[in-house]
Amino acid sequence: MSWEFVHYGIGRWLHILFGMMWVGLLYYFNFVQGAAMERANARTPPEGAAIVRNVVPIALAWFRWAAVGTWVMGAFLLGEKFDEAFLFREPAYVPIGIGAWLGTIMLFNVWVLIWPNQKRLLGLVAASDAEKAKARRVAFLASRVNVMLSLPMLFFMASSGTFHFPLFVG
Repeated sequence: MSWEFVHYGIGRWLHILFGMMWVGLLYYFNFVQGAAMERANARTPPEGAAIVRNVVPIALAWFRWAAVGTWVMGAFLLGEKFDEAFLFREPAYVPIGIGAWLGTIMLFNVWVLIWPNQKRLLGLVAASDAEKAKARRVAFLASRVNVMLSLPMLFFMASSGTFHFPLFVG
């Protein structure tokens, strides 16, 4: 098995796999779970606690580590060209660099804004009602920012003729 196959073959597929899990869970949290929780909690007795206890912690774990896996595999694929892309040093690497920066911002949001606040909401960290209300808002906004960044990030990643098939440009 050659290094090129490992680097560009397996590395690219792992990057795509982790990315699908990350963005898929991002969309699940933003478009499915929120509405499901509202319906579940509107019932008598409320049924949302079962989702919070049994589904959310597992989904958040996959979400966090898929974000890390996506970013690490993306950096691995860039390899020695990481600086050229990330610092926009060469025009050919600007699209992938923009995508890498958007992914980095999204990774930051997951680990620095969403996860610490979700821990408060899940009761993994003690928090008052006021702290939980603030945590809910911060996690919500960071997650929505990630939804908004996900489409341009995917566009710039896919449009880079340097590392991915040029789906959007020549």
